[in-house]
Amino acid sequence: MDKTFLMEQLGAHLLAGVQETHRAASEAKQDAASGANRAVNLARGLQQRKTLASAQLDALSEFRPQPLRKGEAIRIGSVVEVEGEEGNGRTLFIAPVGAGLELTGPGGDGIFHVVTPGSPFGRALVGKKVGDTVEVTIQGEPTDWTITYAD
Repeated sequence: MDKTFLMEQLGAHLLAGVQETHRAASEAKQDAASGANRAVNLARGLQQRKTLASAQLDALSEFRPQPLRKGEAIRIGSVVEVEGEEGNGRTLFIAPVGAGLELTGPGGDGIFHVVTPGSPFGRALVGKKVGDTVEVTIQGEPTDWTITYAD
């Protein structure tokens, strides 16, 4: 699978977040000029958020996902399909940043949930192979997921 489309879409989401945070930080900085503690704290927090969002965008720009060879273990950059105990499936993209975002495939084909290696799903999947079953706790409920596809 060509992951370029997913990477571009993820980059656009992160860039929009940086721009929105920059705008909000600028407004909060102006409000903070009044000296109100709440406004000063908000401006400081938004500046930190802006710095983090920029770092995430930089990390993504340096990342080049590679396809998996047959039988190779799942790693960062993999697209993975899993099926839950009740037949519910998910398609996941393991990326260095962007956890929680949802992307669409080329031409609107399918939903890809972004997970990072540090997330519960990411930790469970990295190092596994197609056919393995992993347990992931979602909203307090442990669920078994079988890996049906990985690239």
